[in-house]
Amino acid sequence: MMNVIKQMRTAYPVSDDTVRALKEQVVLCAFPKKYRLIEANRRCKSAYFIEKGMTRSFWVVDGEEVTTSFSCEGGIVFSMDELYYGKASEEFVETLEEVEAYRIRLDDLLRLFRTNIELANWGRVIHQNEYRRLHRSHRDCLTLPARERYEAFRRQFPQVCQRAQLGYIASYLGITLSTLSRLRARK
Repeated sequence: MMNVIKQMRTAYPVSDDTVRALKEQVVLCAFPKKYRLIEANRRCKSAYFIEKGMTRSFWVVDGEEVTTSFSCEGGIVFSMDELYYGKASEEFVETLEEVEAYRIRLDDLLRLFRTNIELANWGRVIHQNEYRRLHRSHRDCLTLPARERYEAFRRQFPQVCQRAQLGYIASYLGITLSTLSRLRARK
């Protein structure tokens, strides 16, 4: 769990005891590229701490996939609808590479949030950071030209720029693939 723990401690200083408590609840899993960890309109009942590899989250709108986020080493993916509201997911999460992840049952994660203040605070901090990312992304899509949106994305997610298909990045940025290709060619 080296990448997961490193990323957790970057967000919030969890103790060795908290890491042990988390480790007792997770199971290491391996998934191939293009595997759907989470399906829209279904309950998954698990969250995944990404040790190695990358995922993307997306919605299907009018038959088109709209990328909403990416997660790399150290990140966690789950359905917020399921974890917090007891509803089936509204989005999909699929692997973009072969992925090694630690699976935890959502019930166990919620129990840890209720009983371990460090994990509860870590969860709060990662959600604060995600809210800020979403807020900035929304602002950028409404106010910035495509080139500036792409440059901001490159600064924020250099790993994704190197590893994800351009179509997924274009979808995330709300631009066409041809526009993204032109922007990349002008660098």
